[in-house]
Amino acid sequence: MDPASPDALSLIPTSLVFALAIWTRRPIESLLCGSLVGLIMLHGTGFVTGMAEASVAVLTDPDVAWIILVCGLMGGLIALLMRSGATLAFTHFLGDRIGDQRGALFATWFLGIALFVDDYLNSLAAGAAMRDITDKFKIAREKLAYVVDSTAAPISVIIPYSTWGAFFAGLLVANGLAEDGQGLSVYISAIPYMFYAWAAVLVVPLVIAGWIPSLGSMKVADERARDSGLTVPPEATHIEAANKSISAKEGVKPRLWLFVGPMVCLVGATIASGNDFLVGIYIALGVTIAIVLGLRILDLHDTFDTVLDGFKTMLEPLAVLVAAFILKEVNDALGLATYVVANLEPLLTAQLLPFAIFVAMGLVSFFTGSNWGVFVIILPIVASLGQKLDADMTLLIGATLSASTFGSHACFYSDATVLTAQATGCTPMQHALTQLPYALIAATTAGGAYLAMGYIL
Repeated sequence: MDPASPDALSLIPTSLVFALAIWTRRPIESLLCGSLVGLIMLHGTGFVTGMAEASVAVLTDPDVAWIILVCGLMGGLIALLMRSGATLAFTHFLGDRIGDQRGALFATWFLGIALFVDDYLNSLAAGAAMRDITDKFKIAREKLAYVVDSTAAPISVIIPYSTWGAFFAGLLVANGLAEDGQGLSVYISAIPYMFYAWAAVLVVPLVIAGWIPSLGSMKVADERARDSGLTVPPEATHIEAANKSISAKEGVKPRLWLFVGPMVCLVGATIASGNDFLVGIYIALGVTIAIVLGLRILDLHDTFDTVLDGFKTMLEPLAVLVAAFILKEVNDALGLATYVVANLEPLLTAQLLPFAIFVAMGLVSFFTGSNWGVFVIILPIVASLGQKLDADMTLLIGATLSASTFGSHACFYSDATVLTAQATGCTPMQHALTQLPYALIAATTAGGAYLAMGYIL
């Protein structure tokens, strides 16, 4: 197959991934099988060498290294907060003030909004903090995962002082859509048009209030938790065991400020460092270690063993993410995104372009599990099409970012989905399938808005 002239065959690896995932309910095997098929298409009998090269390329990619460090260190920080009794103190504090299921889910929603600085922070911290509270009110972990995930990428997109804002503002400058130093201003101007992010966030309180009922697999999960008290789905007991492997040290005094302080430090340090979440984690983890050792809550060995144990709890979701990045490498080589855009271009007008970009790029992001990566590939094409058709560029930027957000939110092997599932105690497939109906409600709402705005602006 010639990667320079992609055709419909480029759809095969990702289609296989989804078919296997639905059949097996296991993401890693599905991703690796799809990647191997794509590598055979690219390299023939040399596919093993191709796999080795793709694996090395992924693991030496700065973005992937950033994700591994961020997730691992965040796991270490959460483990330290659990071991020191800080998470227990936070759970007791909220638990004494929450009286029912709605209160627990609304508290989760508000906590997610407060942790706007990064979607990984949101998924991991909010999930870990709210597990025991939602268990108290017999809330299925899948429902918790949905609420947490819906305030991860969507909130990080529409609040610009986040890692998403910093990354995409830089891309807008790089692609000539903003002047030097004006990337964030242009990004902010597109926020009102990020319809999917707004819809995803605002659908949550409607679900919590019962105005939108439990649908499909979520209804089954809610009934399981309500009738049997099994909040953790049976297939996710190994994830729950990993999460429960770290507990508060016997006899330790729970300190609420020791939970709130590191979280505030993490958010503040991230913003102060130019929205570099990795720098924020290093600072917050270092400060927390110093406090724990200084107050003699844990000894030196227990402190660092706990950080390492926290890193270990992230190995399974990180393995899924690495497999997803290998598939992305294969799809990039096959020209999947280029093929989709090339087939849409003859059908486009200035009025239809925002809707078409949202639908097409949303599907590509959903099927590939790539959100930032799709944006990098597609933004130059979007800029060219927008200028050629004289379309409203601010609306197009909003549509492209909404497409990336949809992929992050809905795909069963995207980073946000995998990390949220780990933190809340369910499998990525369980989380994705129970969340999908609500993501589609938000996507349908956003699609209609782009179709209408394309003719209004």
